[in-house]
Amino acid sequence: MNISTKDVNLLYVFKVLFEERNLSNAAKRMALSQPALSHKLNKLRNEFDDALFVRAARGLTITPLAEQIAPLVLQAVQSIEGLYHQLESQNFLLKEDIIHIYTTDFIEQLLLPDLLTRIETKAPNLKIVCHNTLGKVPKKELETGECDLAIAGFYNELPDTFYQQKLREEFFVVLSSSEKLASTAQLNLNTFLDARHIVTTLTGDLDGIVDKALRDQNLTRNVVAGVSSFLTPPLIAKDTNCILVCLESIAKMYAFTFDRLTIHECPIDLPKVNISQIWHGRTHQDPMRRWLRNEIHQVLSN
Repeated sequence: MNISTKDVNLLYVFKVLFEERNLSNAAKRMALSQPALSHKLNKLRNEFDDALFVRAARGLTITPLAEQIAPLVLQAVQSIEGLYHQLESQNFLLKEDIIHIYTTDFIEQLLLPDLLTRIETKAPNLKIVCHNTLGKVPKKELETGECDLAIAGFYNELPDTFYQQKLREEFFVVLSSSEKLASTAQLNLNTFLDARHIVTTLTGDLDGIVDKALRDQNLTRNVVAGVSSFLTPPLIAKDTNCILVCLESIAKMYAFTFDRLTIHECPIDLPKVNISQIWHGRTHQDPMRRWLRNEIHQVLSN
């Protein structure tokens, strides 16, 4: 076979169509008109002697041949992109850019002070915009480019086109006011169940990990309020008789600031939380975003 007779650029067209499954989105991503993309799709079909991508009720569906060759095509395009990214000058750190991160207020407070210092020194023209992840994977936003990176501890069952990197482990503890809660030396299960609880809820649901663990033991707790922030509940606990089950980093942050807040070991077994950053394959090789992911990993994994 003589590769000079092949149009290698069509492999990139295949990659984008395979990832987007939508002609309009693919055309926008490649900065092409829809007629121009349709022309390239026809050439792609002739190249492989197969329809490859077929219109469906919503977007495009793929043929068996497209499904079969997709891993090889994606790997080939990724290798070519990697070659050119390696040849790029390190001047990418001096370019103007905006990166959108979907996360929580807790991660913002944990991450941004150190991260912004690093950006000021190494990538002074880069701007960061944070958005509330609202308790769910911003799948659509990552796919369309509205979101470059998402960071949280509750992202599960990611699509195959997403990448994930673990940043840190967190454990749950209980935070209470030493002035308001009678038992400050040790919080036992009975005291825990009798207490008034406040919770963080990003979706409005008051039934969380703690309640599921209690249900397994045929137990319940008294949840009196849910708030849409990870950082507000410790301030409420400080001035009330309410207690809070929260991540250890949050508890330490506020117990250091306010002497009257006490950290207790949680009297029930709860799973640890893996805080991870996720991104879409479309930004995997981008040098600025790859650099930022590495900086975030260094900040949060320490």
